[in-house]
Formats: sequence, C-alpha cells, structure tokens
Amino acid sequence: MQVRTRHTPAFGVARLMLAPGEAVQADYTALLATSYGVHVDQRRGGGRSKVRPTVFTAPPEGGWVDVAPGLPGEVYSLDLDGTAGWCVARGGWLALTSTLRTDAGWPGFHALFGAEHGFLEHVSGVGTVVLACCGALDVVALEPGEAITVDPASLLAFTDTTQCRLRAVAQSGPQSVRTGEGLMLDFAGPGRLLTQTRTPRAMAAWLAR
Repeated sequence: MQVRTRHTPAFGVARLMLAPGEAVQADYTALLATSYGVHVDQRRGGGRSKVRPTVFTAPPEGGWVDVAPGLPGEVYSLDLDGTAGWCVARGGWLALTSTLRTDAGWPGFHALFGAEHGFLEHVSGVGTVVLACCGALDVVALEPGEAITVDPASLLAFTDTTQCRLRAVAQSGPQSVRTGEGLMLDFAGPGRLLTQTRTPRAMAAWLAR
C-alpha cells in the first residue's frame, strides 16, 4: 500500500493506493470515498479499540480508499519493517495494511497497566499504519539516556523499544489507565515519540461550544 496525503496540516486526508487484490483495514467512520469496485467488508464489534474496523479490498485492477480524521489535524504514515513495533494511542490510527496486527493486551503493557487494557494499542508486523493527529504533529527523537514527560492526551505513538513509565500527577486525584486521566508518562531514549499539539477531548469540547 502506498499513502498519498493532501490538505495537511490542518485538514489531512490520506489516499490509500491499493495493488490488485490488496486489502487494508480502516476506520469506517473516517471513510470519505473509494474508487469504483473496491469491496467493503464492515465487521461487527471492534473489541476495546475506538476504531470500527472495516476491510477494503481492491478489485483486480487495483484501487484507492480516502480516509480522514474526524477532528482537524494531520495524517501521518509509519512504515514498519517487522524489527520493532509501535505503541499507538487507542483510536489514533486511521488505517493499516492487512499484514499488521494490533494488540491492546501486548505483554509490554503489563508493567504500565497491570492486568487492565489501557489507553494504548501495540502495532506490529510488516506494513504501513496511517495515524490521525489532532492539531499539528511533533516528532521527538530521544537520544540514549535523554528523558521527557508527556501528558497521555497529547501522545500519539512511540516506538516499543523506548523506556516508558506511568505515574500519577497527584496521588489524591482521580486516575484512569483507560483514558490516561490524572496520569503522566515518562520516556527515556533511545526512541521516537509522536505527539499532537491539540487533545481530542479538548478539541471536541471546543467544537461543541
């Protein structure tokens, strides 16, 4: 799958260019249009992810699928080569090739969330994942030993080789590993982080007003 973006950075759209017979999983609520003949298989459920998974399969002549996030912001694609995965905020991906796997119960999350499923999903395999960023995207490259603290609401994704620790902002305040409320994330390099300059919750509240 090749990804062509347009209307970035404010109102990003990703066109997923599919080879003959190639399939891609995408968030159905993000769908704008497809080329004629693309088969749409809208599946039920979706587990704990906020994404409603739908499989789009190109016809023998190939095709394309256009997807866009529901809130203003950029779209950004990551190419995975199978050597390492990415931890992505739940609801943060728009589309991924059928060769990639998502897992909210990835063993690496046990140290963060215990037995619960938290606000992250693990993406692994060989292929491309398209992310939805609220606002503008910042790419942070951490050198070995370099550390940074990030609000979970501003986090989009990070490499699974990055050291990560979850802690409370205040012991007396409300905390939720499902939403990240009342929590902060400490990261240490080497690794890469993707952050967003607006938070989906705050953006949705502003639009509602």
